[in-house]
Amino acid sequence: MEQTVAFGLIAGTLILVLLIGALKRRAQLVLWFFVRMVLGNISILYVNEILAAQGIPLAVGVNYISLLTSGVLGFSGVALLYGILAIQFL
Repeated sequence: MEQTVAFGLIAGTLILVLLIGALKRRAQLVLWFFVRMVLGNISILYVNEILAAQGIPLAVGVNYISLLTSGVLGFSGVALLYGILAIQFL
């Protein structure tokens, strides 16, 4: 009887540790998504200002699509948005 209780406690502790590790990883992924999204939004705003000062009529709008793109792909997503806009401009 005591062996089964001890085995149950060890198995329960192991499952708890694995669950905490999985939740920590998920929280870290969500945090990095929001960091990339905010930095992508800031870079879109600055690049829009730089292009407007140079007289180039390309400006990526800030909406949920551009925020999701920059959040998932990071700065390469921002470059992708400007690339799509440049292709449409041609």
